[in-house]
Amino acid sequence: MVSAPLSAPDISKDSKERLRLWIRLLRASRTIEAELRERLKKDFDTTLPRFDVMAALYRAPEGMLMSDLSRFLLVSNGNVTGIIDRLVSEGLVTRARRNGDRRTSMVRLTESGIAAFRDMAAAHEGWIGELLGGVSEEETRRLAGMLKAFRSNWEGRE
Repeated sequence: MVSAPLSAPDISKDSKERLRLWIRLLRASRTIEAELRERLKKDFDTTLPRFDVMAALYRAPEGMLMSDLSRFLLVSNGNVTGIIDRLVSEGLVTRARRNGDRRTSMVRLTESGIAAFRDMAAAHEGWIGELLGGVSEEETRRLAGMLKAFRSNWEGRE
């Protein structure tokens, strides 16, 4: 029995353009992320995941549960635990048991952590300004609005 060859799916011109858009978005994101990783390492001897953890904690001055932090960052508890352990050993983060419950930990930036993050955040903002300097303010607003609308179309879907 001879089976029929698989045929390519019928792809519309719009579909091709959306695929090209995805590739461009991915390339831009990866290029910028790689540059940020390099600069964080060179200028602050830190990593992007550590920066992300510190940014989340900076936005929550009252602290966060470890489980909430990993959910917020969309990573496993194990990944966050290793980063938090190092930040605690460096005096940038404190960790305390929540209401005597040994299973839950509350983490927050120390004063040193806040100061270190502010320095990194200022540099980070400058780097983003530099890397996206060719995008006008109007284009930035328009693109951000489009991406926000796109995200809201997908929120809540499983």
